[in-house]
Amino acid sequence: MSNIFPVAMPKWGLAMEEGKIVVWHAEAGEGVKTGDDLIEIETTKITNVLESQAEGVLRRQIAVEGETWPCGALLGVIADASVPEEEIDRYVEQYASVAAAAAEEEAENGPARATVEIDGLSINYATEGGEGAAVVFLHGFGGDLNGWGAVMPMLAGSHRTFALDLPGHGASTKGLPDGGIAGLAALVVKFLDALELDRVHLVGHSLGGAVAQQVALDARERVASLSLIAPAGFGREINAAYIRAFVAAERRKELEACLGDLFASPTLVTRQLVEDVMRYKRLDGVKECLAALAGTFLDGDAQAVVLRPAFEALAIPSLVIWGQEDRIIPGEQGRGLPNGMSLVLIEGAGHMPQAEAGGDVAKAIAAHLTANE
Repeated sequence: MSNIFPVAMPKWGLAMEEGKIVVWHAEAGEGVKTGDDLIEIETTKITNVLESQAEGVLRRQIAVEGETWPCGALLGVIADASVPEEEIDRYVEQYASVAAAAAEEEAENGPARATVEIDGLSINYATEGGEGAAVVFLHGFGGDLNGWGAVMPMLAGSHRTFALDLPGHGASTKGLPDGGIAGLAALVVKFLDALELDRVHLVGHSLGGAVAQQVALDARERVASLSLIAPAGFGREINAAYIRAFVAAERRKELEACLGDLFASPTLVTRQLVEDVMRYKRLDGVKECLAALAGTFLDGDAQAVVLRPAFEALAIPSLVIWGQEDRIIPGEQGRGLPNGMSLVLIEGAGHMPQAEAGGDVAKAIAAHLTANE
């Protein structure tokens, strides 16, 4: 059965358990190539497109549009046209037991959660993968480590991956170190010390991108490469109205309207996403933390901290990824990069390309890591 390939429900988020089949982009009997769009899938967080991981013919369309299936479930089958129908049938029958074994292995080897105390703050983090160079993910303002769910698992097969909740976010202490971005960068370095990570590849989104740059400036020897997604710190322009609206939002409708600015398509703002963010914002201390943090990186309606000139002088191998429809930080800030730094623009993505086009982002980062091991 080496010429038979499963089309399985992906796990795009660390907390994703199931997905709804919105529409098939290929019909049974149709030839597909690696990278072709196969299925549009809706999760509680976002709607995304599953791409084909193999070339062949879509021999079975098992999942029906409108149905909800658990992660790992067999949605379809791709195989060479020469594979007999009976062999396809046997594969489908046997898949359940194979998937169960894979799920058990994932439960044993999937992302592990832990906390570490740093300067009186409890820092929550997830780690996955046991070999290879270390990759550390830093989320953006108001986000958490779950935002890397579509990218982190794709890199964990060849790297040790770590994603942390920055102070004031996720399950970490709702308090902040002194010093704004510089203080957060100092905490990240202490996080590396606590986990005995001597040299790492840093991946940072938005605010996390600025923190990653500051870590490189403060501890150059600790950073092997940088992957920056819509990073803050590249220029003065920013949608300060969004930052203030996010901090101030106390009702679901206010928050939903605000979150729509993050994505190229507002339809990606699901009810569950709004509920999850609202639940976080109602935790004790969150609003105060967000307001205080925003005050450190905003100067009126502009960014207060511009790191790019000093950062470029370090000549660290760097990949910059930007959504072409970013309404928070304009992608133009990523142009004109020097040698050793490359820019990838993601069509049809806004400020959250790691969620809107997770597969493309993961592939770009994986290639960057391979080139700079």
